[in-house]
Amino acid sequence: MAFDPITAETRFGCGLSPVVAPPTDVAAMLAALAGPDTAATAHPIDSFDTARNRIAAMSKARSAIRNSGSDTAEADAKTLRKAFLRETQGHWIRWFTHSMLRRATTGDGLRERLAFFWSDHFTAKGKKNNLSKTTTAYAESAIRPHVAGRFEDMLTAVVTHPLMIAYLDQQNSIGPASTAARKRENKKLGLNENLARELLELHTLGVDGPYGQTDVRQLAELLTGLNWSVHHGARYLPRLAEPGGERVLGKWYGAQQGTLEDIHNVLRDLARHPATARHLAWKLAVHFVADTPDPDMVAAMERAYLDTNGLLPEVYRAMLDHPAAWTGTGTLKQPVAFIGSALRATGLTPADTAHWEAHFVRRNLLRPLQIMGQPWEDADGPDGWPENDLAWRTPQGLAARLQWALRVPEILGREPTDPRQFVFDALGPQPPERVRFAAEAAESRREGVALVLMAPAFQRH
Repeated sequence: MAFDPITAETRFGCGLSPVVAPPTDVAAMLAALAGPDTAATAHPIDSFDTARNRIAAMSKARSAIRNSGSDTAEADAKTLRKAFLRETQGHWIRWFTHSMLRRATTGDGLRERLAFFWSDHFTAKGKKNNLSKTTTAYAESAIRPHVAGRFEDMLTAVVTHPLMIAYLDQQNSIGPASTAARKRENKKLGLNENLARELLELHTLGVDGPYGQTDVRQLAELLTGLNWSVHHGARYLPRLAEPGGERVLGKWYGAQQGTLEDIHNVLRDLARHPATARHLAWKLAVHFVADTPDPDMVAAMERAYLDTNGLLPEVYRAMLDHPAAWTGTGTLKQPVAFIGSALRATGLTPADTAHWEAHFVRRNLLRPLQIMGQPWEDADGPDGWPENDLAWRTPQGLAARLQWALRVPEILGREPTDPRQFVFDALGPQPPERVRFAAEAAESRREGVALVLMAPAFQRH
């Protein structure tokens, strides 16, 4: 089967829109990806450094209050913290709203899908209050700029990012023979293998990759020294680093004293490893095309990765150029994709979100996502969200989708399009006859729109 614009927008983009035309061919999709990130410009999200600087300023202000000698210092510090957390919640909800607007209005749907895919591949979140609402900013800074570049650049940006360091407790890892260990700077600290293990198992080679426990241990020792602080961001602290070289996958890194360059070198080599090419090709194909993708398509993507040292647009091109990418029934939309594509099908605009205050967003979008099984930026573990259809085809999840679909007019703050037109806006010029009949026979616009959104043809990419 050849390229189809409807499939291009639904399977590889954010869904059909009544105001944004689908791409005309694969070349147009890749050209948009290579061009300026217009959705990010139109609907900005703060960088992680901006968010971190706010945390640092709050921390500094609280310290000043506590050191003031005032009788009310502790109460004043708590009041400041509560105000900061309210402000942080406001930023987080604005970022979420802008993420939905990007999906609803973009002419470059592939970029939005890829940004979400890679953010899930590199799942990280703040485990303490100060960082708990910074995942969007992390993805904006470390992942989104690299979705059209080389994988090794994204990998390096992510692994050395403060949020990933904090999420996998890398700041608590010190070399057993390091200066800090010899001086017993902190007896509670020791070698932590979390980052090394997830780097091999999830981020690069895959769970069945060609590595063993010795490689995990040696990589963990090589990563010692990688640290962060709220005031300085990510940094390398030699006193925490294990001295001497480390052997990872048969190759030596480092000499007398580890360096940040050694870490960059091992990340580059892991990114270019054949097992990484195979692992990433498979994950991309599963996410975009099918739970069990065509082996020939995966092989073509793997070859493209290896031939270009991980130039990601060439991997996407190999997928999009393969006939198998355009056949089959696709995959069940995860809740975020369902809500995003539904808002897009209604023609959501920034004006429609003008009445979206924080409590409204929590009640009508964030809470429903949680009931559907995908709380925003809160995957259970570093392996991210499950990709198989069965994980999302639960009675509770499907019931929550129906309840949400019936609330679309309230969310928009206006009556949606007549269902007799909406069925074409959402499903294209040739919707299934049964869905078209149901839309025409609906007793109200609310019910008609909900019937279209709950149709199997809309529920799948």
